[in-house]
Amino acid sequence: MRFFSTSFFRGLIAQIAGTVLGMGLVMALRVILGLPLSSAVEAEDAHIREIIVVGGVLVGAIAFLIGAGVFTDWFKWARGEETSDDHTPDPSKPNWMRYFSVDFDHKVIGVQYGVTSLLLLLFGGTFAMLFRIELSGSGITFLNSEIFKVLLGYDGPHLYNTLMSLHGIVMIAGILLGVGAMSNYLVPMLIGANDMAFPRLNAFAFWINVPGAAILLSSLFFGGFDTGWVGYPPLSLRAPLGMQMFLIGVYLVGLSSIAGSINVIVTTLTMRAKGMSLFRMPIFCWAALATALLQFSATQLIGLSFQLVMLERLMGMSFFDSLQGGDPVLYQHLFWFYSHPAVYVFILPGLGVISELLPVFGRKPLYGYRWVALSSFGIAVVSFFVWAHHMFVSGMSPFLRIPFMYSTLLVAVPTGVKFFSWAATVWQGKTIFKTPMLFALGAVVIFLLGGVTGPPLATIATDLHLHDTWFVVGHFHDTMFGGFIFPFVAAIFYWFPKMTGRMYNEKQGKIQFWLMFIGFMLMSNLQLVLGLLGMRRRVVDFDAALGFDTMQLFVTIGGFMVFFGMLLFAYNIIRSWTKGEVAEGNVWDSRSPEWQKPNPMPLHNYEQPFEVVGEPYDYGLPNSQYVNMNPAGSSPSAH
Repeated sequence: MRFFSTSFFRGLIAQIAGTVLGMGLVMALRVILGLPLSSAVEAEDAHIREIIVVGGVLVGAIAFLIGAGVFTDWFKWARGEETSDDHTPDPSKPNWMRYFSVDFDHKVIGVQYGVTSLLLLLFGGTFAMLFRIELSGSGITFLNSEIFKVLLGYDGPHLYNTLMSLHGIVMIAGILLGVGAMSNYLVPMLIGANDMAFPRLNAFAFWINVPGAAILLSSLFFGGFDTGWVGYPPLSLRAPLGMQMFLIGVYLVGLSSIAGSINVIVTTLTMRAKGMSLFRMPIFCWAALATALLQFSATQLIGLSFQLVMLERLMGMSFFDSLQGGDPVLYQHLFWFYSHPAVYVFILPGLGVISELLPVFGRKPLYGYRWVALSSFGIAVVSFFVWAHHMFVSGMSPFLRIPFMYSTLLVAVPTGVKFFSWAATVWQGKTIFKTPMLFALGAVVIFLLGGVTGPPLATIATDLHLHDTWFVVGHFHDTMFGGFIFPFVAAIFYWFPKMTGRMYNEKQGKIQFWLMFIGFMLMSNLQLVLGLLGMRRRVVDFDAALGFDTMQLFVTIGGFMVFFGMLLFAYNIIRSWTKGEVAEGNVWDSRSPEWQKPNPMPLHNYEQPFEVVGEPYDYGLPNSQYVNMNPAGSSPSAH
């Protein structure tokens, strides 16, 4: 019964009530203004319903935050009442309730981000498995099943388009939350801080994702949408009501991204331990800082573009509909100005994890630390000048294609710095092949495939041939799995003892790695081949005479291997969290400060501030020391 008193449950109830209240308010306002609540014309009636539902959904999202208690301290402050920064949990409540409630401890928020991320990735993966079953052979069979018509009210090609679109955007939302998980959990611990700079803003940034994710997933039951995750107009202007759920859900997740980035930037720049200069920070913090700067400076553009589509649908404004004088290419500029840098929002933290883990398990210093650190910023800066390579076939000026082609290819330079560093770091090292290291090495291989398949899409001549084929799908999956999914899994395994005080199951971890690695290579390499042979993406069927059936079947088998690998991962972490072997001390023999503390990490991280006295990755060098955990004259820090 205690679950019903958590912020999560109270928020959901408030969201439902708020949605109904919001719809009622919109209807009342229309009555006051003399506007109709329905129409005999089907299109006008659908438009009126959309206005009412959207109004209700927006009020419902705010109601969730109020009901969950996200604004409670802010309301107290507005009333002039005292609030406390003490993170000590209520001893009368079980510890698990903290993870379902509003909490200001960055470690709890990091776990909340991580679990929500994995749930969204599971949803996104399930959508993919559904349409992969359909694509395993020619002809439309599975998605024409009557059960989909009964459950959702639609089936066939429209259902395929909805599942494909939801798979893309839900996976991206899950990845964004995974980025939030790593930044929130790791950055304060790695720099010697006891929490984020703005704990309440941190809580807000997480909890707004919950109604955002619920609204996004609800699009499946509001008629779906068939635009892909890009939401291009004019198609998005004519898609069913589910399109609005997509726009609102992604908007809320984007708002979370901006709020979270402010916290990471301020925390990293102002709360580092004594002696920790920027070039003595753990390398992950450089990646997290570059990511936060990207999120803070680019996310507004996708929010703006989605807002304009919403307004055009609701109020008939003409921003993107060419029949009304709008320009659909303008949307593409706004969308990709965020969405290409967003790719680096996804992968920079993953590359930071790889650089963090290789020296630990290779027992060697990180080669070229300063260059690796600066390369994260190099990638972030160059990423702002590459967006238009997604638009080579959009009808943009041919003269503009050239500079965007070269700027896109330029990204290979800072990215190459990281590859050289990784190769030199593990070269002739005494590598320990534990599960986190296997996933880090697998990520390097897969991301390399993503790297070498990128230039054909950045070069005008080959992009015109490969655009909108499964080659793009294969390249994107290589980049996401190598840049985020594998490093994210590696990070969870690596810091699992620090989070829970228990060890994961090593045997299950290694089985999961080989299942996912082999399955992914099978899936993505055949996607690339299918694309080279001309298989178009975003189509539910293909001609059997093309001879793609066997390859499509193996792509589906590979996809299911990855899916089952993630299910095994979920089983491993859930079981190990409750019944795993107790993890004592510095289980990886790491130099990083968090591993000098007991497992799990104490409530306020570092009761006594430490001092940085050396370089972070001098593994194998005699008498080297990174942190002095008991510097002279230090005293317990205030909370």
